[in-house]
Amino acid sequence: MAELIDETVRESVIALAQAAAADILEVYDRGFEVETKADDSPLTAADLASHRRIVAGLQRLTPDIPVLSEESAELPVATRRAWTRLWLVDPLDGTREFIKRNGEFTVNIALIEDGVATFGVIQAPVQGTLWWGDRAHGAYVRRDGGETALETRVPAIAPLRVAASRSHRDARTEAFMARMTADTGEIETIGVGSSLKFCRVAEGAIDLYPRFGPTSEWDTAAGQAIVEAAGGRVLDPQGRPFRYNQRDTLLNGDFIALGDARLPWASWCG
Repeated sequence: MAELIDETVRESVIALAQAAAADILEVYDRGFEVETKADDSPLTAADLASHRRIVAGLQRLTPDIPVLSEESAELPVATRRAWTRLWLVDPLDGTREFIKRNGEFTVNIALIEDGVATFGVIQAPVQGTLWWGDRAHGAYVRRDGGETALETRVPAIAPLRVAASRSHRDARTEAFMARMTADTGEIETIGVGSSLKFCRVAEGAIDLYPRFGPTSEWDTAAGQAIVEAAGGRVLDPQGRPFRYNQRDTLLNGDFIALGDARLPWASWCG
């Protein structure tokens, strides 16, 4: 929504992500207990503190736009499907990385309009780095007090650099990478957690991020907005762009985030 994401709103959302990151680090530094949610995923006080901060802040900032957060996702399907605009929030993406204390977790906030992720913010609490992007202004990273414009690596040349999840590696991912290697020669796998994989694609540090297996919509929306603002694509195995709040389920299917959409990724899906 171009008229909504002006500089004032953008900076307010960025400030919310940074404040949520500070809440997360407070829990991270003092220690925490881990609960298990109904879907067997972990939950900590940091998830809840970030959730409360972001939801309250977005409701004050844009009271006419509903907020769907991972920690408040239990609502009637008919209710959310009636929304043409919504904020989609993952208060702590990479809770397993948070529990492992490896620093590779993020705060994700995205604006969805008619199913499209049009604006996204990803904040890495430990590194203090923030990425943002929208279709009107492009994609940027803020680190060390400065802001730099982002572009994906085009053309992507061998050896291709492939994101390898620290927590989610399966047989289909290994087969995909094996077919890619046979087709292009040597590839370089780069291990990174949470939505940081999308950020590395947007920066041009990684060429593609394949993911086979379930994720939730709040896991990918902000990353997709940033990757596409930087010139890349996020596609399903049929080549269709990912869309949000269009189905009864909030689970995603398989996807591939590409810095260079001209790569022959479909032949590697098998």
